[in-house]
Amino acid sequence: MGRIAGASSPALGELGLAVVRVVAGTSLALLHGIGKLPPSPRFVDGVGGLGFPLPIVFAWAAGISEFAGGLLLAAGLFTRPAAFFVGVTMSVAAFLRHAGDPLAKRELALVYLAVAIAFLLYGSGRYGLDALFGGKRR
Repeated sequence: MGRIAGASSPALGELGLAVVRVVAGTSLALLHGIGKLPPSPRFVDGVGGLGFPLPIVFAWAAGISEFAGGLLLAAGLFTRPAAFFVGVTMSVAAFLRHAGDPLAKRELALVYLAVAIAFLLYGSGRYGLDALFGGKRR
């Protein structure tokens, strides 16, 4: 495994990534995702207003993506698939739901999107469950 640029040791760099993964994943799940399960009629209507067919299905998908995807990211388990679904959901939030809003309103979705992209590319890192069960560090 390569060394993370700027880290005083590879282990410290991996620890830093783990902190980001745990905090972002837990925050997404518990501060955003859990409130969308089950989807409220208002949320389902909002999803339908974005033009999605079967808005109830896509509302459930968004809620599950944020809640379960966030928990999986936090644990570093199935990190890349979880990051993919979180990234898709955050893309919809940032570029469709909040498309006409000021940047400050889209900022949180963009930050979660950036985190999702990072873990989609890198994986869970040394301190995620993927590394433990997969026998690989990345």
